[in-house]
Amino acid sequence: MMENPTPIDNPGPEAEETWQRNRLDLEKVRSAADRVKTELHKVIVGQEELLDLLLAALFTNGHVLIEGVPGIAKTLTAKLLAQTLDIQFSRIQFTPDLMPSDVVGTTVFNLKTSEFSFNPGPVFSNILLIDEINRAPAKTQSALFEVMEEYQVTVDGKTYPMPPPFLVIATQNPIEQEGTYKLPEAQLDRFLFKINITYPDLEEEKAILHRFKNDFSFSQKTQRSEGVFG
Repeated sequence: MMENPTPIDNPGPEAEETWQRNRLDLEKVRSAADRVKTELHKVIVGQEELLDLLLAALFTNGHVLIEGVPGIAKTLTAKLLAQTLDIQFSRIQFTPDLMPSDVVGTTVFNLKTSEFSFNPGPVFSNILLIDEINRAPAKTQSALFEVMEEYQVTVDGKTYPMPPPFLVIATQNPIEQEGTYKLPEAQLDRFLFKINITYPDLEEEKAILHRFKNDFSFSQKTQRSEGVFG
């Protein structure tokens, strides 16, 4: 009969030294994330959880689904994140008549060269904002399956890789359900986070009014847009 092994409460200095040696130095990552959040907070008031999860998704090659009512800076946050990191940004407004080729691109015939050439769609970007993703039918939403999972797009048998980093930020309105389509489970599985955001509290609303009481457009223009990583 085997005896129960004795638990090791104190692994000893050698084990602790080995564990410390195998730890990753995340100071540079933490410093870069803090610098990004500092730049974003020059315009965005509050939304700490949103910013933290967006950066976590960016570092882990994940995607984010944001659910919230209109007017709480969902689109603005995604746009400013791309400006702060100095990477490409594109936005797609999903509508019921949107086709998959409007997302990934299409092959067209060039009359001058008598050859077919691929015109890439707005999906070819670093940060892709899909506004109101649930307003497009399943056929259009399925155009995102490959690119969100494998970071590539296949058109007419040819594969086009996505430029890193690649982050999909999708939004949907939880209140108005008329003319919307439920996201399939296969697509929901491709999102690392689903973030529910609400209206700012009273103190945050006061800070927003105080900061942008003169001209919101001017405040956006003065936002630093150079890359914080280089």
